Amino acid sequence: MIKNTLVAKCFTLSLLISASFLLFLSVQSHRGKKPSDESDLRIRPGYTSYESYIQRQLNKTLNPKLRKVWTTRDWDRKIQVFSTFFAELKNNNLLSNESRALCIGARVGQEVEALIRVGVSHSVGIDLVPYPPLVIRGDFHHQPFDDGTFDFEFSNVFDHALYPDKFVGEIERTLRPSGVCVLHVALSRRSDKYSANDLYSVRPLKALFRRSELVRVRTVDGFGLDTEVVFKKKS
Repeated sequence: MIKNTLVAKCFTLSLLISASFLLFLSVQSHRGKKPSDESDLRIRPGYTSYESYIQRQLNKTLNPKLRKVWTTRDWDRKIQVFSTFFAELKNNNLLSNESRALCIGARVGQEVEALIRVGVSHSVGIDLVPYPPLVIRGDFHHQPFDDGTFDFEFSNVFDHALYPDKFVGEIERTLRPSGVCVLHVALSRRSDKYSANDLYSVRPLKALFRRSELVRVRTVDGFGLDTEVVFKKKS
């Protein structure tokens, strides 16, 4: 009886040691690795409801200090940089003066003004807080436009989307066939505290844009965003 008990204890101890060793190996193998393909798009936790998410976004957009910076110190600087981006897109026939253009999450509309200055006069922006006449009220999860309204859509706020599938779905819904979408995203660094997701590669974007084809990916310097991704909606 004593011998059987001793054998059982030794067997249990052996199992515990083996399990601990396997756990150690697992932790070591994952330490320092970048996220896997399946987790290249991570939704940040902490939102108890869609209303709480909207309120958090409004806390930034309505911040009087930020709005003063956007409309004064940053105004001309951002318009100049956006104008350079859009002029390059025109040179590559991804945008034209005849395009009907939408800027998503445009805040006070520097990118809209930049489009107008490079000749794309039919341009408008949407944001939770309007800034007339450049930006009207709109939630990018539920764009206030009919199907196929635009030839071109631009956004540098993908990281603020709580539901990336709805964000992209609305872009593809409101784009005309052969319409172009340009996203500026951050891949090598994490975005600010108001972001709702973190993106680690272009792969999740390719999966989300089901009705479009990837045209190009290039490195940019866009106010903390390092990658430009261009999609074209299939005819």
